[in-house]
Amino acid sequence: MPEEIEWEPRTRIGAMVKNGEITKIGEIFRLGLPIMEPEIVDILLPDITEEVLDINIVQRMHKSGRRVRFRATVAVGNKNGYVGLGKGVAKEVGPAIRKAIRDAKLNLIQVARGCGSWECGCGTSHSVPFAVTGRAGSVRVTLLPAPRGVGLVTNNVTKKILTLAGITDVWSKTFGQTRTTINTAKATYEALRNTTRMKLTESEAKAVSMIEGEVVE
Repeated sequence: MPEEIEWEPRTRIGAMVKNGEITKIGEIFRLGLPIMEPEIVDILLPDITEEVLDINIVQRMHKSGRRVRFRATVAVGNKNGYVGLGKGVAKEVGPAIRKAIRDAKLNLIQVARGCGSWECGCGTSHSVPFAVTGRAGSVRVTLLPAPRGVGLVTNNVTKKILTLAGITDVWSKTFGQTRTTINTAKATYEALRNTTRMKLTESEAKAVSMIEGEVVE
């Protein structure tokens, strides 16, 4: 079995993570810096898990003939406020999945959670804090706050991504060609990204029990 090659950071953030100057993934998001090395996520989120959402065959004509590739769509998350989505293309399924996992880690986002349902008011961060919408191609996904215990009332692709983000209760509305897995996944991902783009006052955030990123027990 080959020995693992020691990671040599190529970015300033990578060096800070390896040297122990940054110990929490949330610190990187607070600084507003991009994650450009997947090893950063591996170190700061050791409990991250992957979910293969879709594997498709893509073909294109070349002067040497028809070329066949596999395209994998993968979501990653720690089930506690962080989720990423990526895709990879390769001649074989295995390399395509590995490329997609790497891409998903580089596209990791912080998710805001809360208890925005007027029917609940439990004060825990189990749902989305307010309604958010994401779009990709013809697909539009709207996530709505739901009371505790409802579960994830949505399609299987969206359900997998929400689970990886740590959301346990949500209502949803979907429009367009939702059978297109990659667009449904992208629309859900964009909806979750929008949870942190809306700025609330301190009192508004407290009213919906909003918290960004990881919830520490």
